[in-house]
Amino acid sequence: MTFRPRHEDEWAEFHPVHARTRSVRSTLRPVAYDCVKLIFVRAGSAILLSEFGEQSVTVGDVVTLGANTLCGSEPDGFITATTLYLNRDYLVDQVFWQHAELLADRLHAQDFMDELYTEPAQILHLGEERAGMLMPWLDEMVSLSIDGASPARFYRLQALLFAVFDVVTPYVRTTPARRSPTQRKATRPGLPLHRRFAPLRAEARAAVELLRDAPAERWSLHELAVAVHLSPSQLGRVFVDAYGITPMTYLTTLRAEQLARSLRETNMPIEQAMREVGWHSRGHAARMFRQCVGVSPTRYRQLSRQKAAA
Repeated sequence: MTFRPRHEDEWAEFHPVHARTRSVRSTLRPVAYDCVKLIFVRAGSAILLSEFGEQSVTVGDVVTLGANTLCGSEPDGFITATTLYLNRDYLVDQVFWQHAELLADRLHAQDFMDELYTEPAQILHLGEERAGMLMPWLDEMVSLSIDGASPARFYRLQALLFAVFDVVTPYVRTTPARRSPTQRKATRPGLPLHRRFAPLRAEARAAVELLRDAPAERWSLHELAVAVHLSPSQLGRVFVDAYGITPMTYLTTLRAEQLARSLRETNMPIEQAMREVGWHSRGHAARMFRQCVGVSPTRYRQLSRQKAAA
């Protein structure tokens, strides 16, 4: 189910949490957002068209959609729902602090989050009574979001979100989390990205899939643009609009994440680990890693081992 604001530019700038209530009467084609969405059905019903196939939703149901998950809807007459748009980096931070005793840093928290929530789309059947208790909180979140939550009201918005989470998360299907010595380390967290809550262009999603499937390839902007049938300048604009950074910066971040994972979880020589993520110059790799993580690869591994031995 996709609920678009009437004027996206009015609220497309960065906010960690945003809430909107919409009534829809016509079919909405599947689109994806670079944020996590929680959709609370308040009235009516619909058939969802998403990565979990076709399923019906009605009053008392909550739809959870991971970032970059395609979803559309075909209302049965009409459907009214409140949608929470949640910045994924903000959620990674919450997971990091919630499981701080297990996790090394934000990069580790991203892996942990992906492992814990493996199903990108779920329908949670809370029931009308249980879902009804959430409605006053959701209405207040919508009210706070209309003009963009001010810093003075941010903690109220966050408190409401956590109250909603407290009711919803017991219904979310998760997978068992690993508990091993490699998960009891600490170092500096990575920097979050500022992203907009707006539909993703298909070309941007395709480019991300190519980079994630083969980060070690010697990608250039031109080669990536050809692969998604855009000019380099067009791809640059589309990608920045979708993810807030350029394709090559995204690739650098992706490689840093994978290198950090290897440094945490294996004894692979650092230069070999660098080559496996696509960096063939140790000096260049060290500079890029430091920009993303805050420390050099060598120091990152040292901190991890020191903590594991403590």
